[in-house]
Amino acid sequence: MKAIVLGCGGSAGVPMIGGPDGRGDWGACDPAEKRNRRTRSSIVLQGNDGRRILVDTSPDMRSQLVDHGIRSIDAVLYTHSHADHILGLDDVRILNRIIDRPMPVRADAHTLAELQRRFDYAFLPWRPPGFIRPVLEAEPVRPGDSITLAGMDLSVFEQDHGFGSTLGLRLGRFAYCTDVVDLDAAAWDILAGVETWMVDCFQREPHRTHAWLALVIEWAAKLGVRRTILTHMGNDMDWGWMMRNLPRGFEPAYDGMEISIPE
Repeated sequence: MKAIVLGCGGSAGVPMIGGPDGRGDWGACDPAEKRNRRTRSSIVLQGNDGRRILVDTSPDMRSQLVDHGIRSIDAVLYTHSHADHILGLDDVRILNRIIDRPMPVRADAHTLAELQRRFDYAFLPWRPPGFIRPVLEAEPVRPGDSITLAGMDLSVFEQDHGFGSTLGLRLGRFAYCTDVVDLDAAAWDILAGVETWMVDCFQREPHRTHAWLALVIEWAAKLGVRRTILTHMGNDMDWGWMMRNLPRGFEPAYDGMEISIPE
């Protein structure tokens, strides 16, 4: 099994729109370092049989899948309903065409309600043949559930995102925790024994809704994780600075990164 990082940027990406010459606001990030260019956060989980779960449909989904050679998706799992995690949903219709069936989707009840409010047409019954719109086959999940999706066994858990909650996930000895600023005891119980942890680290200084570097270092020590990979990074998180300053066992993600997941 493996995880493929489609995007590891914050809600505005890196570079952000603007900058002194209109070519992007890079903040502290070196524009010459290609790994500083980050699209919105999303990953693909790929099982041993080749089936794939897409985690979130970011606004950059179409280009992410094309750029990283992902030919098809078998299911989608949503972490939450913020715009940077859902606005690529319309392009699911092309994925529908490729697999020639409605797309299995899992999310918590609040996220599904928000998706249905904003993309009501995607929840209408499929009228074959063909797909002129996305067609979702949605089922709710609850924090603490263990589910099988696209042949992979996942555990999902609740995360505090400041003004709301998100879902984290565990697959084997890998866990993915984006958009999180606090974790409760139930989440720590599910994370116990994880060896590779991809976790939200938006910036160096404290933030109201996202984890920051000192907090992630504290969390990783508590968990005793072997490998910590930072994601959902803003333009404060320069690749070169991180490579020089992160503790041993820590590394930044980059768009296109592939991570092996032990059974």
